[in-house]
Order: sequence, then structure tokens, then C-alpha cells
Amino acid sequence: MLCFKSFKKFTLLLAAFFSIFAAPLLGKELRIGVQAITSSLDPHYHNTGTNNQVTRHVFDKLVERDENQQPAPGLAESWRAIDDLTWEFKLRKGVQWQDGSAFTADDVVFTFDRAPDVENSPGSFAQYLKGKKVIKVNDLIVNIKTEKPYPLMPNDLMTFGIISKKHGQGAKTEDYNSKKALVGTGPYQVEEFRFGDRVVLKANPLYWGTKPMWDRVIMKVYKSGPSRVAALLSGDVDLIEHVPTTDIERLKNDSNITLSEGASARLIYMHLDRWQENSKEFTDKATGQPLGNNPFNDLRVRQAFSFAISREAIGSRIMDDLSIPAGQIVPEGLFGYDPSLKAWPYDPKKAKDLMVEAGYADGFGIVVHAPNNRYVNDYKIAEAIAQMLTRIGIKVSVETEPKTTYFKNAWNYSFLLAGWGSNSGEASSALRAIVSTQDKKKGTGTNNRGRYSNTEVDQAIEQALATIDDTDRLHLLQKATRIAVEDVAIIPVHFQKGVWAAKKGLYYKTRVDQHTIATGVYTK
Repeated sequence: MLCFKSFKKFTLLLAAFFSIFAAPLLGKELRIGVQAITSSLDPHYHNTGTNNQVTRHVFDKLVERDENQQPAPGLAESWRAIDDLTWEFKLRKGVQWQDGSAFTADDVVFTFDRAPDVENSPGSFAQYLKGKKVIKVNDLIVNIKTEKPYPLMPNDLMTFGIISKKHGQGAKTEDYNSKKALVGTGPYQVEEFRFGDRVVLKANPLYWGTKPMWDRVIMKVYKSGPSRVAALLSGDVDLIEHVPTTDIERLKNDSNITLSEGASARLIYMHLDRWQENSKEFTDKATGQPLGNNPFNDLRVRQAFSFAISREAIGSRIMDDLSIPAGQIVPEGLFGYDPSLKAWPYDPKKAKDLMVEAGYADGFGIVVHAPNNRYVNDYKIAEAIAQMLTRIGIKVSVETEPKTTYFKNAWNYSFLLAGWGSNSGEASSALRAIVSTQDKKKGTGTNNRGRYSNTEVDQAIEQALATIDDTDRLHLLQKATRIAVEDVAIIPVHFQKGVWAAKKGLYYKTRVDQHTIATGVYTK
């Protein structure tokens, strides 16, 4: 028979045993080193990747996006087009807000009213709500009506979070930042928010979905790549995002580090000026004086520039194999991808021949513009492209600037580097934004800095956006893409890859939107 002391010791050992082996990950803390933190906890204040990455932990969407940016059930468990102008969404039963109140159709209607018009918003979600009228059928069904057939309804609803009517009525952005109105249905609640420094999350005990693996999550800002790597190696964080390409090899050889790598939907491309006839950036190679005409209005010159770029060399030498050569707008796996379109081959001889045919045997001068802190190795890519263009007779200079000023000035540049990630998870997002004719009333060409315009492309995109049948819509998007690529509307360079690094034993389920979310961190 056990004595009291032995029995007490036995029970303590037994308790310790079960505390170790029963649900070992629950109640643990996860520390993530991020590049930037949200500017606001108001989920509708500013539509940026860094903001959405944080607020998605707290606010669910009607339609969620999976790791491949495809629609998945969220607060709406199912949806269907019941006629050409009406979509029906059936809401999930039993969902509670963090205060215990029930989620209903009233919250959806309220969100649609509030989200497009947040005071002082520097970048709203209005484009995803414009032309949509939401009607409450009952507490668990809403219909959304449009003025014309609109196939991207589920995709649009992946972009913005649903908020509580009870807590959102009369609430300002400040009320979300102070946590007064910060009540969501998502897997986490905000415990602490320090602007520019960190967000601390805690698991939501009323969450309707799979319970979070991590009880507490700290997302702390380390702006530079080397500082994130140092934080991981020192043990200050468990996971980092946007691993610098220069550190990949070192981390691969570290037995205490695990790397997770995956393709992204981020296209890096070059815009070509199609509107300025007398741009000072087109110069005579010999005299340095303005050409007086725009060489990019000649298809052969545009083709020559594309043939002059070695995407494989950029991928291996600049990106350390963390890019995929691009021949179109979206990568494989996204709706609208055309398997017949391949990346342009590197062919400087062909490029030179085309320049001669176009009447530029001696080339001309041009400035390559790029940001120096927006995309992975952005300014290095611009410098590499400049060197490649010199091989076909182009006299090139490179000018870079911080993203805060670059994108304001970029509308006046003639040859510039930019990037685009498809928020909708398919090709129409990029087609509408960067190759459609610029039309503020229609909301097209919002990022078409080259002012490219092609009626055939516009018509195919417009038809695709009014076609409910997926097969027909796919063919229209592929048609628009083929015309734009063959006409060299832009020069696709590559799709970035995303890389996350974690301490040994942790892994990250990579996402094409490159978001870092706590629910994607797991152990095998």
C-alpha cells in the first residue's frame, strides 16, 4: 500500500505526464516577426495587405479565401446565383459574436452600409460593394442583387470582414482601435495593440470553427529583413515572414530552422508608356535630346524589350530561385490562367533584329524607374533589366525611390517596375486594373500607369465580368490575356515566391496572397 507521501508524489507525476501529452499545443504562445503591422484595427479603414492580415484574425468574411485564394465557406455556408441578377447566401447557424450575441443577417446588411464609406479612409473597399444591394430574407439568408449579371460576387465577398451591428452603430475608426467596438466572430480577439510595434491576440472561446492551436499570438514588427532573421535566430520569435533571399541558403543549412516556401500571386512586371509622345525620358542615344516620338507605340520595340529580358537569370542571380518566370497576368492555379502562354524566351538577337526593323538600329535612351523598398529585390531587378537592355543598344539609366513617393510619381514615368497581386483570386482583377483602358467612371485601369488601351481587350474583360457560366468566363479571360500579352500591354517578369522561416518543429501552410496568419502555423 502506498503511503501518503508516495501517493502524493505519484499523483503529481501523473498530473505532469498528462499536462505534457494531453493536447500539448493548447495554451501555448506563438510569436511572429512581421514586416509591418496594421495601421488600424477597423477592418474597413484601409484595404492593404498588412491591415487585412491582422484583422482577418478577428473578423470573419461571408466567403473566406483558402491558401490558393479560392472561395471557401465562411460566415456564409453556401451560396448560389438564383437568377442572372440575384445571389443567395445562406448564413451559418449558431455563430456568436465575442460578447455572446447571435450573428444574423442584420449584421451583414449593416456591414454593406458601413464598409464602403469609412471616414478618412485612405483606401476603401467600395469597389467590392459598388452596385450591390443586400436584402434580408430572414435571419439566416440574404440576397444580393446587381444591376447586371456579375459572376465575381463570391470573390468580392472574400475581401472585407463582417462587423457587428450592435457594436458598430455610430462607431468610428477610433472606437475599433481602442477596442470599444472591436467585437468579431473570428478565431482571435485583440488583447493589446501598439501602433507600429505589435498586436497581441488571444483565442476566442466562442469561435464557431476549429479552435485555434495557439492560445496567445504576438505579432511584432521588425521592419528590415536582417532584423527579422536575427530575432528568429536569437529565439525572440518563433516564425518570421518575408525571409530575405540573401539569408535563404544560411537558414537552409541551420538544423534548428525550418523553411516553408510557396508560390504567390504577386506579379512583378514592367509598364510601358503608351500615351506620352514627347516624354523627356525617350532620348536620342547620341545627342541626349528628346526623341520627339514614343518608341513604345511600335509593337516591335515592345517585343524587343521583352525578348531582351532574361527572366531565368533574374530568378537565379537576383531572386535566388525564389521566383517563377511569368508569361501572363496570373500564375498557374488561379482562375483565368492560360496554359498555352509561356514566359518570353531570352533572345537578344531577336530583340536586336526587331529594333532594326523598327528603325532603331542604334537604339535610344530610356530611364528605368523602380521602388527601392516595396517588392523583393525591386531595385536590383530594375538594375538587372537595365544591364540586359544595354545589350540590344539601349542607353539606360536607373532611378529608384521609396514607395511613399514612387507610386505618386509613377504615373509620369515611361518605363517602370510595378507589382500586382490578384485580390479576387482570378485574372479579371489584374486585367481590369493594369491593362483595361483607364476610365474612372467604370472603375477600370486604376493602376494602368502606361495608359495602354485596346478595344478587344476591354470588350473581352467586360463580357467576362457579365458572364455567370464559369467555362465561358474562363475562355473570355484567357482571350483578354492572350491579346494583351501578344500586344505587349505590359512585360511580365516573374511571380514572387513567399518564404517563411520558423524554429525547428514549426511549419507554415504557405499562401499565394502571402498573408501570415496564426491558424496557418502547425506542427507535424
